Amino acid sequence: MSDTVVVGHACLSNPTGLHARPSVKLTQLAKSFVAQVEIALSFDGPWVNAKSPVKVMGFQAEAGVVLHFRATGEQAADAVAAMIALVERNFGEAAHAHPEDQRNG
Repeated sequence: MSDTVVVGHACLSNPTGLHARPSVKLTQLAKSFVAQVEIALSFDGPWVNAKSPVKVMGFQAEAGVVLHFRATGEQAADAVAAMIALVERNFGEAAHAHPEDQRNG
């Protein structure tokens, strides 16, 4: 097992923030790697286990915040890259239009 720490970050653009569905997607992805994966809202922490949906949802992160990731272990680099890619892809969710944008003219 590697002791090298891999770090990265991505801006949360999901309009509803890190709510239940994105949190579950993120934790499921983290669990797919042979690595200890952590997430924080600041590089200074606090860092929590990215494999725990309850801890990830506990951040109540809103759109616009920067999510920081760090990982150690055999697949640390792949894990951090995948976490960043998931956030940058908006967790695979379509951007939701604001209700005022859906009014008929």
